[in-house]
Amino acid sequence: MKSATRQRRLGSLFVNGTLFLLVFLWTVPTLGIFVSSFRNRDDIATSGWWNVLPHREWQSTRELDPKAEGFDPNDVMEIEGVTGTFKEFREGVETLDGKRITWIGNKRLGRIEVQEQVWTVSWDFSLDNYKQVWGGKDFEFTKADGTVEVVPGDDMSRAFLNSLAVTIPSTVIPILIAAFAAYAFAWMKFPGRRWMFILVVALLVVPLQIALVPILRDYKKLDLNGTFLAIWLAHTGFGLALATYLLYNYISGLPRETLESAFIDGASHFTVFTRLILPLSVPALASFAIFQFLWVWNDYLVALIFLGGNPEFELVTQRMAAIVGSRGQDWHLLTAGAFISMVLPLTVFFSLQRYFVRGLLAGSVKG
Repeated sequence: MKSATRQRRLGSLFVNGTLFLLVFLWTVPTLGIFVSSFRNRDDIATSGWWNVLPHREWQSTRELDPKAEGFDPNDVMEIEGVTGTFKEFREGVETLDGKRITWIGNKRLGRIEVQEQVWTVSWDFSLDNYKQVWGGKDFEFTKADGTVEVVPGDDMSRAFLNSLAVTIPSTVIPILIAAFAAYAFAWMKFPGRRWMFILVVALLVVPLQIALVPILRDYKKLDLNGTFLAIWLAHTGFGLALATYLLYNYISGLPRETLESAFIDGASHFTVFTRLILPLSVPALASFAIFQFLWVWNDYLVALIFLGGNPEFELVTQRMAAIVGSRGQDWHLLTAGAFISMVLPLTVFFSLQRYFVRGLLAGSVKG
């Protein structure tokens, strides 16, 4: 008995420890990106994001004038009790009492700093990065030498609204169609039902990339290229197979007695579907909504092919790719743009996550 209890505890400890490690590995980089999105360009270039945590840092407590002190940078010097060459002092030489002597600048115009390690934090946060990325506002950046540089903004607001206009219909339309289809496969008898369902399942293994060129040719004939309707239809078609399969597993597992009672009372299939099936299928609908919303929101390939490079219909993923191309070195803007693009997907997931596991496991256990 004790051995079995010990094995269960060890197994639980292993599982929880592994989950904690995975969560930690995912959370720490995300936290770093989040913190960096509020820091200015100079801070990101000169220090890591972890400097927002309490840490020890060298700070200057006193300055010495090499000329006034009579130090010769071309010879070995003795400063504050330590000796070294100009090159060594440029890198920093520590004294026995824990201080550091550092030569700042060149031999002719340099200065000597006596530094000590002190506990400090770097909390110089602002919303300037988000204002510049979201609103397209020009931002004045003051460099270390005092010069002012005007940096043009990147307007993501239009791209955000375009992504909403694409994602919401591309999520709702396949859910509605798949729900009708799943109900028909689960509770209605018609010729070819089994083979049609097998065909739907088989479509799950077909890569969407092989369908892009044929669909693009058809869209060209129908004059749909570069329109929201084109990408709505594309995402609907690519998502229907998975949606139908997930909803079928859930709907087919609903209590038969409840539906039969409704049929005995004279309810039609449409009444049963709208009054019983849809309310009872909320977990499965929410699970697929999360999948479809995240996939469409983060899609770049399908949007690029069917919407093209028209700035009027540019999505968040296309705008972010353009920012990476033009401002690949500006991490303060990239991190801010990344979190702007993450806000809505995270909101959707946390709003529906309580249904997520129930919807995914629907129909997996019988009896």
